[in-house]
Amino acid sequence: MQNLLSALSANYPSIKISTVHTMAVMSQSDPPSAGAFHPDLAPNLDPILTFLQQTGSPFMINPYPWFAYNSDPRPETLAFCLFQSNPGRVDSGSGLTYMNMFDAQLDAIRAALDAKGFNNIDIVIAETGWPYKGDATEVGATVENAQAYVGNLVTHLNSMAGTPRVPGKSVDTYLFALYDEDLKSGPTSERSFGLYKTDLTQNYDAGLSKGASTPTSLTPTPDQTQGNESSSQPNKGEAPTGWCVTAASSPGSGYVQPTSQCYTPNAVPSKQPRAHSSVIQFASTIFYIALLWLGR
Repeated sequence: MQNLLSALSANYPSIKISTVHTMAVMSQSDPPSAGAFHPDLAPNLDPILTFLQQTGSPFMINPYPWFAYNSDPRPETLAFCLFQSNPGRVDSGSGLTYMNMFDAQLDAIRAALDAKGFNNIDIVIAETGWPYKGDATEVGATVENAQAYVGNLVTHLNSMAGTPRVPGKSVDTYLFALYDEDLKSGPTSERSFGLYKTDLTQNYDAGLSKGASTPTSLTPTPDQTQGNESSSQPNKGEAPTGWCVTAASSPGSGYVQPTSQCYTPNAVPSKQPRAHSSVIQFASTIFYIALLWLGR
């Protein structure tokens, strides 16, 4: 990033340079006000944050509420993840009430940055999305839920409501993905995040195309596997163990295993580097160069 800055600064002073992180950098995100980075990442992460602060560049991260729902497949969690009607979740530390998982994850990142003294670094969502298809064990991966998440996310961003911690400020957000990555290995969901198939036909209408209407508060689809509880999932009626989503929050990065607060990657690498050739962005006024960790 320093070399890129040196090469660009003279002729392209408005271009910001950053790098993308998964939610694996978070050691805690529940409640959002207690958001914190993994202490053992400090030797590498702190110099990056200092660079971002000095250059006015954003902190880029990939939150995926779908993975949070996958670890806690209750109807109320699905509604919370899809921006739909739900009782909300009160942050025991700040007293703020959260009505969706996206805001909760975003504010946890904000809290982690603030705790390190980087209050002036903006956050950019480099990836977020919802699979429209998955394996039998991948709960919630349906066309209806993908359509609801993307459509309601765009409506939420366009409202400029912001988050409970930072109201009235939207966040630059990239959708994953414009097209299916149909050559990927792994679970079916890995190949099923696209708004369009590779033959250019539409997987579902998220209200983004010209003349389309954005879906609002779509009813979540009951999942046939929802009643099959694994030992890593909370019991019915129990609060989820955390709002962190880590390595698997970046599709293709491997599987995860549960820990006490968040999840940590189990070192299963991606078999294919990420390709950001197809993204959609909303409300952005700045160009970014993102250095992608290949094979992460």
